[in-house]
Amino acid sequence: MNLPSQIIIGFIAALHLYILWLEMFAWTTRGRKVFKTIPADQFEKTKVMAANQGLYNGFLAAGLIWSLIITNADWSKNIALFFLSCVLVAGIYGALTASKRIFYVQAVPAILGLASLFLWGSF
Repeated sequence: MNLPSQIIIGFIAALHLYILWLEMFAWTTRGRKVFKTIPADQFEKTKVMAANQGLYNGFLAAGLIWSLIITNADWSKNIALFFLSCVLVAGIYGALTASKRIFYVQAVPAILGLASLFLWGSF
């Protein structure tokens, strides 16, 4: 896999690890500062739901990290393509249902990652 794709994918994986931490372990503390539009009394009530979402973000990060450590170039690109597409779908869905900001935080980096695979990859 090409270096620009690896850098973008590494950034997206790190972002999703941060989201995992935020939603699973810091929802009622740091989450209040990040998600200012959610009423304060809702954080404790939605703690389990947020942890579930965090776990899914962890799966996305794991898949992206997996794509970086696979030694077979074709498999590496295909796994990256799959997980970047998952991130893109999640970002679009989140933007349509929760907050437009999610599009810029999740979908745009995924689009950049996908573009880098197609521009500098051998697809």
